[in-house]
Amino acid sequence: MRILHILNEFDNAGNGIVNVCCDLVCEQSRLNHDVLVVSSGGEYVTLIEKFGAKHFYLDQSRTLINLPIMMIRFKEIVKEFNPDIIHAHMMTGTVIANLFKYFYKYKIITTVHNEYQKSAVLMKFADITVGVSDAVTQAMLNRGVSAEKAVTIKNGVLNSPRRKKIQDITPLQLKKPAIVTIGQLSKRKGSDILYEAFKNVYDVIPDVNLYYIGNPDWKELVEIVQSSDYKNNIHFVGLEKEPLKYLLSADLFVFPSLKEPFGLALIEAREAKLPIIASNVDGIPEALDGGTAGILVKPNHVNELSEKIITLLQDKSLAANYRQKAYHGIEKFTIKQMNDKYLDAYKSLL
Repeated sequence: MRILHILNEFDNAGNGIVNVCCDLVCEQSRLNHDVLVVSSGGEYVTLIEKFGAKHFYLDQSRTLINLPIMMIRFKEIVKEFNPDIIHAHMMTGTVIANLFKYFYKYKIITTVHNEYQKSAVLMKFADITVGVSDAVTQAMLNRGVSAEKAVTIKNGVLNSPRRKKIQDITPLQLKKPAIVTIGQLSKRKGSDILYEAFKNVYDVIPDVNLYYIGNPDWKELVEIVQSSDYKNNIHFVGLEKEPLKYLLSADLFVFPSLKEPFGLALIEAREAKLPIIASNVDGIPEALDGGTAGILVKPNHVNELSEKIITLLQDKSLAANYRQKAYHGIEKFTIKQMNDKYLDAYKSLL
């Protein structure tokens, strides 16, 4: 097949949408499909080219000056590459793919991650709309996607060519006990909820440490923490391209999101055999096998979150049990399994 993937950028910057696309491109190229990525470029271009995929530069900024240039350039790319499938991972790509659909013979597949965004409704304009969890698919059905066009394909991350093999990673020496969370510092990720819960945990376990891994864009929260009594126990790591070196040394992984389509970081935490506490919201339960692979708590509930953290840090036997539960069954989250399902979806349209 000739498969064109389109997304805004292609950088290694902690964006799950970009990471999933990169993994699909590498796996599809490995299977000898003709694969082209259209984006504004980034660090992953070099990686996919090693697998035989190609990249075309396209500035997708939505300015009055750039819009006509973008459309002309995209039409040229489509005419030259002649794709069977256009796989749009973001809203802009979905719109411009639809503009030329009836001039060419390709089919459109979209993958929806952040369905809570208003613009996600545009992702329904496709021959197949993929939700990365059953929760996302149901949300898109509620927004007008027909059941015949809706498919759930859960994200995979294991055996990703973007990452070192877990046995080749040297764990860092973290201050113990160590709690780790991954994600952009934000309200949506529940970063402030975790901080409030941490204060309760600190009162009981004063040597506890918290590591925030992800872009520290929420400057106000950083300033609050750094002027608090907890500043020596809370660490803002920033964007980390190899989070497993933190996960392999941690005692607990906490994922307190208020909105979360799936959560690739949960699968990485499971791979590291970490006990997990996460919000019972959106696609998170699906990443934790309905709650058997981790403890689910009410979102935005500081007291319950802090109580569960204290319990797992103090009860070593219970924590060991949840380590085993986290690792059990993770083989279904491989890149191969995810890609096989996408290829089946592509083939169903041809």
